[in-house]
Amino acid sequence: MLSAFAHTVVPLLGRLTVTTGTTPTVAPGSIVAPNHSASADPGLVLAALHRLGTEPVVLATAGLWKIPVLGRHLTREGHIPVHRGSRNAAGALELAARALAAGRVVVIYPEGGLPRRRDSGDSGPGPFRSGLARLALATGAPVVPLGHAGARRIVSGGRWKQLAGVATAPLRRPDLHVHLGVPLQLTGDVSDATAQARDAVTAAWREAVDRLPTAARPAPPV
Repeated sequence: MLSAFAHTVVPLLGRLTVTTGTTPTVAPGSIVAPNHSASADPGLVLAALHRLGTEPVVLATAGLWKIPVLGRHLTREGHIPVHRGSRNAAGALELAARALAAGRVVVIYPEGGLPRRRDSGDSGPGPFRSGLARLALATGAPVVPLGHAGARRIVSGGRWKQLAGVATAPLRRPDLHVHLGVPLQLTGDVSDATAQARDAVTAAWREAVDRLPTAARPAPPV
């Protein structure tokens, strides 16, 4: 339901395009690792994967399960709550490993949280946490790096600016792009694997930025 909802709503908020580095599908039992830039970007990720015929399991902050109706749908569809900073946090990776073994595609955000910026520009992924590497090394699952750009033009800044962004997005129709890179097998120890994953996601993000119309691309760093 959530993937279908994102597939319906995201195109109303902007012009979404999707590209892939190899075949236009995600193999069962794969881990999809996106960059995380805005509270709207999970919608882009789900909409893009839906176009490619994939309905993933998503690891998401446990606070979402407290929202009426949404929490029930998240549980029913098999999404996995992450209790950050608690003893239950490791349990999310165990549930993700079971989902992979069952042939599900699992989405995990390696950065863990959103950047603390208020502007609407895109920037590359921040530091990665170790969860992605630990999950990939433990299961042997391939990692599909996913880069997206444009989500911050829907929502960014403070609460009122974000609300205004969502309200005006159907009129502004910002350009949005999602790029799935070539799957890779992480190797080495957790530190090495984390660095490999970050390099791959950063490359996918750059590809997504390059696919945006010139006027929509972020300014290069000074």
